Amino acid sequence: MSYRNGSTRAMPKFERPLSVNSSSALKISLPSPPSSSPAPVRPGKTASPSPAPRRNSSTPQRNARHSNNCHNNHNHDSSVSGRVRVAVRMRPRNSEEMLADADFADCVELQPELKRLKLRKNNWDCETYEFDEILTEFSSQKRVYEVVAKPVVESVLEGYNGTVMAYGQTGTGKTFTLGRLGEEDASDRGIMVRAMEDILADVSPESDMVTVSYLQLYMETVQDLLAPERDNIPIVEDPKTGDVSLPGATLVEIRDQSSFLDLLQLGEANRFAANTKLNTESSRSHAILMVNVKKHLKGKTGDMIVMDENGMTMQMAKGFRAPTVRKSKLVVVDLAGSERLDKSGSEGHTLEEAKSINLSLTALGKCINALAEGSSHVPIRDSKLTRLLRDSFGGTARTSLVITIGPSPRHRGETASTILFGQRAMKVENMVKLKEEFDYKSLCRRLEMELEKLIQENERQGKIMLEKETKLQVRLEEAWNCASDAEKKLSIVHEKMASERSKLDKERMEVLRIVESERIERQRVENDLRATIRDMQHQKDVSDPSKQLHDEILELKLQLETESQLRLQAEKELRSLRSTDNGRKEDHEKCTQSQEVTLLSRRLEDETKQRKKLEEEIKQLRTQLQQMNIEAEEAKKQSDKSNPLRLSFGSDGQKNALNTSHNSENGHRAPNGKTHEHAGLQKVLSLLESEDVDIRVHAVKVVANLAAEEANQQKIVEAGGLHSMLMLLNCSEDETIRRVAAGAIANLAMNETNQELIMSLGGIGLLSKTADDAEDPQTLRMVAGAIANLCGNDKLQLKLRDEGGIRALLSMVKSRHPDVLAQVARGIANFAKCESRGAAQGSKTGRSLLIDEGALPWIVANANNEASPIRRHIELALCHLAQQDVNGKDLVAGGALWELVRISKECSREDIRLLAHRMLSQSPTFQTELRRS
Repeated sequence: MSYRNGSTRAMPKFERPLSVNSSSALKISLPSPPSSSPAPVRPGKTASPSPAPRRNSSTPQRNARHSNNCHNNHNHDSSVSGRVRVAVRMRPRNSEEMLADADFADCVELQPELKRLKLRKNNWDCETYEFDEILTEFSSQKRVYEVVAKPVVESVLEGYNGTVMAYGQTGTGKTFTLGRLGEEDASDRGIMVRAMEDILADVSPESDMVTVSYLQLYMETVQDLLAPERDNIPIVEDPKTGDVSLPGATLVEIRDQSSFLDLLQLGEANRFAANTKLNTESSRSHAILMVNVKKHLKGKTGDMIVMDENGMTMQMAKGFRAPTVRKSKLVVVDLAGSERLDKSGSEGHTLEEAKSINLSLTALGKCINALAEGSSHVPIRDSKLTRLLRDSFGGTARTSLVITIGPSPRHRGETASTILFGQRAMKVENMVKLKEEFDYKSLCRRLEMELEKLIQENERQGKIMLEKETKLQVRLEEAWNCASDAEKKLSIVHEKMASERSKLDKERMEVLRIVESERIERQRVENDLRATIRDMQHQKDVSDPSKQLHDEILELKLQLETESQLRLQAEKELRSLRSTDNGRKEDHEKCTQSQEVTLLSRRLEDETKQRKKLEEEIKQLRTQLQQMNIEAEEAKKQSDKSNPLRLSFGSDGQKNALNTSHNSENGHRAPNGKTHEHAGLQKVLSLLESEDVDIRVHAVKVVANLAAEEANQQKIVEAGGLHSMLMLLNCSEDETIRRVAAGAIANLAMNETNQELIMSLGGIGLLSKTADDAEDPQTLRMVAGAIANLCGNDKLQLKLRDEGGIRALLSMVKSRHPDVLAQVARGIANFAKCESRGAAQGSKTGRSLLIDEGALPWIVANANNEASPIRRHIELALCHLAQQDVNGKDLVAGGALWELVRISKECSREDIRLLAHRMLSQSPTFQTELRRS
């Protein structure tokens, strides 16, 4: 016998002692959720239980309507009959049973669609049983919870007590079904964890409270799993109500799921367990998890009617209603497994534990038999287990039982006993009751606060009204004085306006008179001029004109122009005088509007012309880009040799592939150079800022293809192409543009000068950001390739590490795409190679930066990867790390030593194999560890 875990954990804050079934101060009869009472089950080989009760969506509304009149009907009994629901779960065969029972069929045949199972007696005869649910060995934990426990948890949240229990032979999966924490795999969470998740999601942290106790019944002694020093907790029964409580148990308030999981782990560590032939970790006690839920209901406002001490009704203030508190309890019982001593091999103290477990389970079976047969006497007090569960069978709780069985025919007797236990449990009827009580203390506090608020508000309103009356009186006097002054000023203004109006009328009449006289004078002068011109014309026909006549004509013209100017000036003065009338503003607005319309029309015409011009230019640019892409594709096809370190790009539908070499067979330059000369690099780079997305995509592809050739790289950098690629990587939201830009940067990063320029421009930060945001494996491949090229520069290693380059490279392994992993492995190999070279030259000291950044576990895990590119780079990286003696202890602790041994024997490349063998033979740390093992 041993504890599951000897360690103890810090305990949360404990509060009041546990009450297993607290009685309400004021009992209120409310309707329970409707459930159909099952028909009696006939005894025999086949049991046909009635269907499980269905939940009605109108239950909360009916509860709310009934709770409004609960004070007048408090003697009405709202209990509803509810049968114990039983589900069967079969575990799969274990490894021992697969060997021992390989020639024998399972003793149980499940028919989940019919909710029925068959128990084989022999090869030709079987017995059939029906249950509420049949759960096969493939049923998930979530399915088990939804079928067995979720209806009970929902009833607990509505105010009813509930019980979930697991019964069965030892080793059939009871603890797995109920208490699995799911730390490694969330889908393995058991009923306890999932039930608490639903409860915490439904309650309000501000007003509601959830408390938990975790106990075990060991050798007929109740022990606290949360406080192991409390090992003999008494069971106290209320003589009036029959409720059972455990005043000595620890009660912990739960606020979040993590604290609950800590409590479960602590309890499981303190629970007794032992190794038997049937189970390597057999529970030697019954575990009982008790969850108490206290919920405050928000009632509707209205006339509140309560009962006084004499049973008479009295009405309180309108608009208030006593707050209602619902207290419910969820009990999850993980029973210890029944076992036969000849099969379990229990001896010594383990034998005594088995006897105690079997006695308590026998007592539970007797109680269920008595309840199923309707006996007048139920032996509740024969065991502490039956005393603790008196509310679960034949009580007021909604109970759900899951019985666990195994498929092995060697345990047919235990399986049959478990099935018969479940059949008898299905005949037990519980009277489910809803318990509510009014929180009069909260109501009193609320009324007192409301009264204080009303008194303060009344005093404040009275003071405000007095101040308002005083201010109003002052303002009325001020307004009266102001009105008197305004009347005097208004009369003065009227007099001034009348005098000004008369003056303006006089001036207007005078101007009109002057204008009329000037008009008459001008008409006279024009008539004289016409007559003079006629005379001069007549004289011209007779003889030549004289100079004097010509001067007179000029003088008359000047006089006419002077008169015209005077007339125009007079008309302007007249219009200015008339503009003082109401029409002046309208004329001005019309004139302004007309000018604005004219300007807008001209601007619209200019913009239309400019737009047409731009559209024509865009069409021409698209044609040029398509031509350049065609030429770039032809250049790639004509190339002979491929360089795996340069990346190129085709159309959107093609996968990014490794680019070809720079020269063709005849030694001439590839056509990409012709594309550069044809379109002009500056023109292509200017297209990267186009508003059209297609143009930008085509342009960045052309730049990337040009960057794949070493002859073009220097020109691209000098023209600002590298800076443009980094800007696209930072600002562009298009995935294609970012992928191609990252590939172009990877190609440019093949040059050592360009590598330093990329680092100085913050390129590693932009590549890291792109790696975090990108999800496309090809984009990640391009980013990883660029960082891998930078890792091959000895001068940039420290800066690369400080700016997050190694972390970004390792973060991309989450993609799990083989192309991405190959680039990551190449970068790690380049980095390790530079470090080993620096250590050999004396410029590098201390442990490898790769080990500091946590890359060693991934390196060891992928040292024998199935993909050849990944494995080759990782093997090379391990050999370079082993060249530095300071890394020896870390490599041994991380398991890299044995990978080096494997590489020295199995590596397909002879140079890597010889390098690994030399590192193993030269390192004192490796030699010491090999001799020790």
